[in-house]
Amino acid sequence: MSDHLLASTLLALAGAAAGCAGQRLLARMRRGTTVHSGWLAGGVALLWAVVGWRMGAGSVPAWWVPVPLALTWFAALLTATDLRHRRLPDALTLPAYPVLAAATVVAATAGGGWTLTTSAFTGAVAYCVLHALVHLARPGSLGAGDVKLSGSVGAVLGAVGWPAMVLATAVAASTALLLRAASPRRWRDGVPYGPGMLAAACLVALFPGTALVRP
Repeated sequence: MSDHLLASTLLALAGAAAGCAGQRLLARMRRGTTVHSGWLAGGVALLWAVVGWRMGAGSVPAWWVPVPLALTWFAALLTATDLRHRRLPDALTLPAYPVLAAATVVAATAGGGWTLTTSAFTGAVAYCVLHALVHLARPGSLGAGDVKLSGSVGAVLGAVGWPAMVLATAVAASTALLLRAASPRRWRDGVPYGPGMLAAACLVALFPGTALVRP
């Protein structure tokens, strides 16, 4: 079995287990939701399989892997909740900060270099401030949960590079527009912004291009 197929298979199995654990966590949370375990198990397994495939194929460095693994797990749970209830629970958005911070430190120690952590911190602050300003100016277009989420998402984008922030912002806005166009009745009171922001961050984390190449 080739390296990328082996890595993809192993991470897919681990992702399925992580997705099932996430489903149970959501069901027990005070402001969580009930999701069929197959959706989360399959979703996380697919995302983690992509991580394994790209690592095995040499498309992303092995030291970067902890970051997309952590991000995609949180993304799956938060997206499921936001799409169903238009809320992003503090019980997920707040723990995402220390978890992604730890993943970034591991990545920096394993080969990414400590500039990775400073870039992540700067990205987190910049992205959070940006979304906080939008929330203050137009509370109806961006909720407090989106602001709380933006810092951890910004950390990942900052670690990849500033162009990633511009791309992710465009992708997030486009996703919100697509959701509104696809189901105007369902989203007549407003479109959840979290799924688009998370999808954009996952896209950047899984396909960073040459941004993570270290001299």
